Amino acid sequence: MTINFTESAERRALRQAVADLAGGYGHEYFTAKARAGEKTDELWAEAGRLGYLGVAVPEEYGGGGGGIGDLAAVCEELARAGCPLLLTVVSPAICATVIARFGTAEQKRRWLPGFADGTTKMAFAITESDAGSNSHKLATALHREGDEWVLKGGKTYISGVDEVEAVMVVARHVDARGQRLLPSLLIVPTDAPGFTHQHIPMEVLSPEKQFTCFFDDVRLPLDALVGTEDAGLAQLFAGLNPERIMAASFATGMARRALDQASEYARTRTVWDTPIGAHQGIAHPLAQCAIQVELARLMTQKAAALYDAGEDRAAGEAANMAKYAAGEAVAGAVDQAIQVHGGNGLSSEYGLGAMLAASRLSRIAPVSREMILNFVAQHTLKLPRSY
Repeated sequence: MTINFTESAERRALRQAVADLAGGYGHEYFTAKARAGEKTDELWAEAGRLGYLGVAVPEEYGGGGGGIGDLAAVCEELARAGCPLLLTVVSPAICATVIARFGTAEQKRRWLPGFADGTTKMAFAITESDAGSNSHKLATALHREGDEWVLKGGKTYISGVDEVEAVMVVARHVDARGQRLLPSLLIVPTDAPGFTHQHIPMEVLSPEKQFTCFFDDVRLPLDALVGTEDAGLAQLFAGLNPERIMAASFATGMARRALDQASEYARTRTVWDTPIGAHQGIAHPLAQCAIQVELARLMTQKAAALYDAGEDRAAGEAANMAKYAAGEAVAGAVDQAIQVHGGNGLSSEYGLGAMLAASRLSRIAPVSREMILNFVAQHTLKLPRSY
């Protein structure tokens, strides 16, 4: 396939439009909402109404008909403007993509128009406390009883459960002998009997909160299953690759914001009659951060292009590399931005302190950098498996 290293005019126009929208809200709006325990409903609704959240939804369902690269651009520009909406990584990227690729005709009619205009939000639940990143050890189980699925188990660190109407849950089929079989995806309404959730307090300043979910014999109709019973991990990873691409864009957008602030401060902060940005001790570390951010953005662009071309295996490798690079880049950029600001770097006025925990999270979620290194060592370098 051919990858263009210059974005199309349409993609650049999309970036500018999203930047203009998010700039009208800004970091102050975002942090005020988060500190008050409120949601960024106004921004989400306007972004949805303008079609930005649905850029990757097929046109026949009201979307823009674009690819994951377009949605990643939306995510990145929101983050750069100081409004990193975590649910863009989950709802339109994972859930809408999986339904568009594998859902039944009825599921597509039911859900995709809402994803297209932002009126539908859906969470995604795979992580379990005992399984961690090992999707082969998932304990949440489902079995069939007549014309219903019965779901039992739990998930942890699930984003935005309190503001969505349904959760896409990864569970393993269980046969009559209790043996766990292949995993499948189910759409579980948040008001389903037997489904409860508990808030996990976090130090990350964000309107989107984290939850532990409990499924106590939740009964669902047969059409709650997305795709086929025997799809297994292949269908699951069709949703996880977009998640990694979006997580990388989320991180690079945040990193660009940190560098914007640090550069502006270094240009205008004067000590001994000289802007501090004139000193190589300030300039060179910022330049190094800028290089790492651009390299991460380039790998993210490659991953999105591969995914949109249908090359899932190659996209998986590139998406993992992009997510790793972006996590390292944002952690370095925010840390350096704080250092450039001195004591001001941790003041509420400049907002960089609040970004510190969020930037560090990018090295952990949705997959840790250590697991990505394991993946690259095994699949790219063909080294013996270490775990």
